Amino acid sequence: MSDLTKYDHYLGDDGPAALVIREHLMPVEGVDGVIFPATFASGDGFEGGYNIDVDASGRSVALIDTVGSQANRIEPLFKDSKFRHLIPQIVVQAGEREVSILEAGHRAGDALVRCSSLQQELQGAFKAVLRGDAVPLAAIAPTSLVFGVWDSRDTQAKLPRVIASTIRAYNVRTLRRSAQFNPATEYVSDQLLDEAADKATRDAYAERGFIHVPATGTHGGIIADGGIRRDATLGLAALRLLRAGKDEARTLALRRYILGLSLVAFTQSSATYLRQGCTLVRNPDKVAENEFVEVHPNGQRVPCKITPEVALDYATAAAAAFGVGESRTVPFEKERAKKDVKGEGDTKKTGKKAAKKAPAGEDGNAS
Repeated sequence: MSDLTKYDHYLGDDGPAALVIREHLMPVEGVDGVIFPATFASGDGFEGGYNIDVDASGRSVALIDTVGSQANRIEPLFKDSKFRHLIPQIVVQAGEREVSILEAGHRAGDALVRCSSLQQELQGAFKAVLRGDAVPLAAIAPTSLVFGVWDSRDTQAKLPRVIASTIRAYNVRTLRRSAQFNPATEYVSDQLLDEAADKATRDAYAERGFIHVPATGTHGGIIADGGIRRDATLGLAALRLLRAGKDEARTLALRRYILGLSLVAFTQSSATYLRQGCTLVRNPDKVAENEFVEVHPNGQRVPCKITPEVALDYATAAAAAFGVGESRTVPFEKERAKKDVKGEGDTKKTGKKAAKKAPAGEDGNAS
């Protein structure tokens, strides 16, 4: 069996629903170490801070790293010399900065890319997605097909994530911490500054580091008595939704290409440093409980043994067969951004305007 056909059973309608990884982690300090989860702004009844839920059994579950955050950590690996041949390297020149599309939060749907000279080409690719052809988008931004994309500001084309990964901690205890800032000298007492006459001045002194500032009862991390686990899914059922219109041969090449990229991303070691105070490694005492399986529609779980090396070999063959798109550095265009802010060029708005102007019986929707 050639490298190109070895995983075709994943691409057929009777194939597994997904590949699943369950990986037990621990803080670098030890299983009882303190870690700092992600914090979130308040809103919709949520007071802000750590996202900790309690399930029906009374077990507390803390969200350590979200699906979106995990995707943003994994996707840039395709810039590395080992993997960059697998995809077109698209870079936007934004002023003095060069930003890879792999670093844009909304991928091919990001404002940075939408307001570059790729605008019309990407708009056409998203329109093709709406017609059932993902090939044009795969030729520009294939990782948008791996990690999901929504062209929410324009065509509304949406593709689901093929890879989803989340890290959670269980049976957690929350901690608080306090701190005290002490200035290098007593600026007011030593008559280096005047006494603050009002609150605005005192606040300014505090902000600039001229007076003592206490900070009490702030978030102090958590201890995960029930352990930490990363759950990752490679949705084969979602991948099988990708098509190249009615061209079956091209559809197969597209699916192989995106499967190859997905397997590379899926089998690489997850990032250990998530944020200050949250560095995670594999828990050596729970290696036997780790899981990498094929999950079939009937619920059967079959061990999967795809290694990173095998995944890369397959992805390389699939990329060559599909044809990797052109790597480009394109400029961010200020005039396009100005028009974008006004909604000019937005197919939702231009479509509505055209519909109003169209004579009775004519379709005013953008093609």
